[in-house]
Amino acid sequence: MVTMKDLLECGVHFGHQTRRWNPKMKKYIFGVRKNIYIIDLQKTLRYFRNAYQQVVDAAAEGKTVLFVGTKKQARVAIRDAAVACGMPYVDNRWLGGMLTNFPTIQKSIRKLDIIEEMQANGQINLLTKKEALMMNRQKEKLIAYLGGIRHMKTLPDMMFVIDAVKEHIAVQEARNLGIQVVAPLDTNCDPDVIDIPIPGNDDAIRSIQLFCKEMAEAINEGKALRNGGNDEAVAEEEVAPEAAAVEAATEEVVAEEA
Repeated sequence: MVTMKDLLECGVHFGHQTRRWNPKMKKYIFGVRKNIYIIDLQKTLRYFRNAYQQVVDAAAEGKTVLFVGTKKQARVAIRDAAVACGMPYVDNRWLGGMLTNFPTIQKSIRKLDIIEEMQANGQINLLTKKEALMMNRQKEKLIAYLGGIRHMKTLPDMMFVIDAVKEHIAVQEARNLGIQVVAPLDTNCDPDVIDIPIPGNDDAIRSIQLFCKEMAEAINEGKALRNGGNDEAVAEEEVAPEAAAVEAATEEVVAEEA
């Protein structure tokens, strides 16, 4: 579990410049140094450990935690942490409706599955060179935006977010659906929109890596409790698409790219 030394070494206490802040964050601020807000790490440690335990409990109950972080310095940490604990993630761009219009997102994921099936069984070779190229471009686009959630069969129970200000659409969608949000709160954030806050820097790479690593560890700890130490998940069987579905998807992809 995270320590005060970890927080200090990763610069979690450094907030934004004093001209960029949310007054609601005042209770989490220790002071000011060279026009930079300093976050109270005593409070950070307490909130961090509370968040950690809540994530452990969620994972122990078999709940799904969606990792979200699309800004440049967060992408790798978000993706690596999510993969390390077997959870879905969004690291490229949040598409409006990813949660609130989930059935449409599932249709796009199904389209990706069909394209890959066509490539695997050679059906794509029956298309013209132009059609095959269009389909491959569509596949790359779908993987970029939806690759991290392609195996998420239902809405998540909890969402871990890096930079709640940048990801405000994702946060709002989660709130609308009653999905708990866990997030670091930098000094420019609104604490009222986060269910499980952790006061801390959400811009520095080392700070982001610490948050992500701890959340992944919390999930793995919870999974171990649930599975009695056996973290292996049973793979779901994939059903091959029917020929009619493949043909329909082909026509749809080509039409979109035309």
